[in-house]
Amino acid sequence: MIDLALARKNPDALRAAFKSRGGRFNEPFEGLLALSAREKAVRAEVDEMRAARNAYSKRMAEMKFRGGAAAPVGGGAETAGFDKAALARKEEELAGLERELKDSALGLPNPPHESVPPGLSPEDNKVVRESAGSAPAAGFKQRDHQEIGERLGLLDFAAAAKLAGSRFCLWRGVGAKLVRAIIRYQLERHIAAGYEEIWPPALVRSEILEGTGQLPKFEDQLYKTGSTEEQEGGALYLIPTAEVPLTNLVRESVLEGKDMPRKWCAYTPCFRQEAGSYGKDVRGLIRNHQFDKVELVWVTKPEDSLAALESLTADAEGVLKSLGLRYRVIELCAGDLGFASRKTYDIEVWMPGEGKFREISSCSDCGDFQARRMNARFRRAPRQPLEWVHTLNGSGVAVGRLFAAILENCQEADGGVRIPGPLIPYFGAERIDSK
Repeated sequence: MIDLALARKNPDALRAAFKSRGGRFNEPFEGLLALSAREKAVRAEVDEMRAARNAYSKRMAEMKFRGGAAAPVGGGAETAGFDKAALARKEEELAGLERELKDSALGLPNPPHESVPPGLSPEDNKVVRESAGSAPAAGFKQRDHQEIGERLGLLDFAAAAKLAGSRFCLWRGVGAKLVRAIIRYQLERHIAAGYEEIWPPALVRSEILEGTGQLPKFEDQLYKTGSTEEQEGGALYLIPTAEVPLTNLVRESVLEGKDMPRKWCAYTPCFRQEAGSYGKDVRGLIRNHQFDKVELVWVTKPEDSLAALESLTADAEGVLKSLGLRYRVIELCAGDLGFASRKTYDIEVWMPGEGKFREISSCSDCGDFQARRMNARFRRAPRQPLEWVHTLNGSGVAVGRLFAAILENCQEADGGVRIPGPLIPYFGAERIDSK
């Protein structure tokens, strides 16, 4: 959530920030400022009326202590400068304005960091670096991962469609074994780099999604369950990414500065409706309703978060580098940033079967945006004031897309697929034979 104090104190800074995102949030921001001014005025009225009530109560207590008669109900109270019914109405108005103000603030994105390049669309994103060299000429027609996977009996989209409909996948035999190897390799690599492994629930309450910014803005992308008697908070949602439960581990918490940063990794299935993407990336594993990811999350002090973003990105990038896959790192421009991010690097892997790069990881520094929504703070030392933590997240990396990249980049002329060296101990073979 944006800093409301900053919005009131320096609205021009946020106007410029939202303009850099394309300007579509400037009108809602002006609405928030108007609400904020109204809430401030009503709060002042309530404070004044409460002060009058307290003064009246004090006078009544003094009269009773001295043995005097209590003030008559009605006219006596109003004469004393306090109207109980008027205060109740004004407090109800204030509570309504506070709810409106919070809802308005929840609909506004994170302002971009000053280091983010300007621009309004993906065409304005900047290539930061690309892995050395290029994919060698294959000497044969390279197929895409769906064709390879189906020819080898690794992927069965027809069976998945029979079970769940379109945009699902079923892995068979050696294909399922390769998925498992990819997951294990990533997890053990990140654990060795200092991440604590978490196995979180795949269903969460609405306030957990609100904390990381998926709600209320992206509800149409989420899968929602019906409520039951056991679910005190109502319906649950399937997680769209492990970022949601991992980041919320610090929800309503006060961390000790000496215990930061916190670094977590988790493998989970993820679920997204992909609303609005009809007809887009319908082949293969690129854009499915259910997919798998190994996610990385950091919680840091404010002054450390930008450096942490570089480290987190390097950890995700290292997976592709270790497997010998061609990739590039892109810095997103202001207009292409995700809702909760103030600075993002996308990592794209080369897909020779398609002849293009595909996003396989997105690593973001969210600053204190999610912390304000979750009420997550830290204390540098005993008796020091509380400060907001900074949160970061990134795919470390998407499992299905890495599976696809391996099939396309490691396919061989006879139709088989070579297994990258670091995966062999987890997979148990050097090659998937074409037979």
